[in-house]
Amino acid sequence: MIRARSWQSTLFDVFNLGFLALLGLLCLLPLIHTFAVSLSSKGPSMAGLVSFWPVGFTTYNYEHLLVASQFQRSFVISLVRVLAGTALTLLVVVLTAYPLSLAEGFPGQRVFKWILIFAMLFSGGLIPWFLAIRSLGLYDTMGALVLPGVVQMFSIIIMLNFFRQLPQEMVEAAAIDGASHWNILFRIYLPLSLPCLATLGLFSAVGHWNAWFDGMVLMKRVANYPLQTYLQTVVIGRSFAEIISMVDTRELAEKLSTRSLQAAMIIVAMIPILMLYPFLQRYFLTGLTLGSVKG
Repeated sequence: MIRARSWQSTLFDVFNLGFLALLGLLCLLPLIHTFAVSLSSKGPSMAGLVSFWPVGFTTYNYEHLLVASQFQRSFVISLVRVLAGTALTLLVVVLTAYPLSLAEGFPGQRVFKWILIFAMLFSGGLIPWFLAIRSLGLYDTMGALVLPGVVQMFSIIIMLNFFRQLPQEMVEAAAIDGASHWNILFRIYLPLSLPCLATLGLFSAVGHWNAWFDGMVLMKRVANYPLQTYLQTVVIGRSFAEIISMVDTRELAEKLSTRSLQAAMIIVAMIPILMLYPFLQRYFLTGLTLGSVKG
């Protein structure tokens, strides 16, 4: 029997939905304002007249980005970093979590787990991190952006617990049939681990795409900056004259403003992640919860 809902419950739902809608709107307003500024002309943008709708609609800011060689180079560097970093991270996570998830274990398995947990909670510090990367010959190279973050302890623990929840009967049956550990991993474990892999891959991709500090410290030349590091220098550190000097045509230079150009860069930098997330959203919650607690 279904009971009629009380007015207190209905009132709470209305208040809760209204509060969540307001909270969502507050999160979207800065993005809407930035997008409006990126499509506004020089005068209203510099005068601060743009709120949530473009004033003096123009696409000159985005036209500049199409011809700005350094922006394009930084964009490509970030794309390569995300693809290489995410692929290597998932490979290391899988190859590390699988032996640690085996019930029979191996000598030193427990010690190795505690080493991972200790490394997740404590780091060597910024200076030893920089000196280690430079001593390995990675300074001012793509490897400095990709390799230091390959071993992600949190992701390994999530994947380890996910592997432990998979049906062991299938693994035992495959082992009886003569399957090796490589066959068990790639033919049984990985096909069943797509939700967890998608979730961890999204974590890694977003982390690599949004990282800017390591590019600032580990890249000596501006030409090797990833996109977020380049945006940081443009949005915070560069004057209008320096930004305009990167424009290839005088016509565009006369119609650009600092705020509108910076806003356009921020919007373009958001597009790849906004395009990636909808494809992985259906895996996100399932992958995170299944690997978070051992059943």
